[in-house]
Amino acid sequence: MLDQFFMAVMQSAHKELIQHSLRENECTVVSLFVNKAQFNNEADYSNYPEQVEEDKLMLEGLKCDVVFTPTDAVMYSNGRPLGFDFGSLEKVMEGKFRPGHFSGVGLIVSKLLNIVTPDCAYFGQKDIQQCAVINKLVKDLNYPVDIRVVPTVRDKNGLALSSRNLLLTDEERIIASDIHGSLKAAREMLLTQAGSVSETKKMIAELFQNDGPLNLEYFEIVSSETLLPVENIQTGEQVSLCMAAYLGEVRLIDNIYLFS
Repeated sequence: MLDQFFMAVMQSAHKELIQHSLRENECTVVSLFVNKAQFNNEADYSNYPEQVEEDKLMLEGLKCDVVFTPTDAVMYSNGRPLGFDFGSLEKVMEGKFRPGHFSGVGLIVSKLLNIVTPDCAYFGQKDIQQCAVINKLVKDLNYPVDIRVVPTVRDKNGLALSSRNLLLTDEERIIASDIHGSLKAAREMLLTQAGSVSETKKMIAELFQNDGPLNLEYFEIVSSETLLPVENIQTGEQVSLCMAAYLGEVRLIDNIYLFS
């Protein structure tokens, strides 16, 4: 059985996940596959950046052991795929605005886990809801795999690295860093100004009320485990601040822990 499995579309942030695996395991497998089943927007799928040959060269430089590049015909040879229901986990935040997304995530992750049979799989904190869904999938279906969540990798200005950043200009990347700045402002308000959850959410809403280039889709203060909204901050509770916003046609997400 292989000692590690990492799945992701390749880009700069994923180097960190691969390097974690290379340090901690004897064998590292990377899949390069854009999973159409998790896109609820055809335009988003069509515009999603792919650079397979560049990714392969990067993986060769990192000394990755195996690169798995399946086709749609291989992964979905039986026609219409099965669906997953993750309950409340897929009805909030990303699930609320991207119906069917996490069913597609659950399907492709379960397929890749069955094919590779890894000991561990690495995912980034930036996709915190995806991590929660995958943890539930693994526990409920008794997959013998250890899910490891790696902290979000950021640009110097705080922007969370993402494949979608390739769709932004240099100027837009600077603007997009305001998402992280807003999350930090919310955390500071909650921690140092004794701000309530409702007051903090109001503050963030007001920050995005102007006619600036960033269009806020949601800002939520949630339990890091269940992702359900938190009304009052309890001492010792694991809480995450999560945000999604559009910059033009590009949709960006980010999150930070309240207690880091």
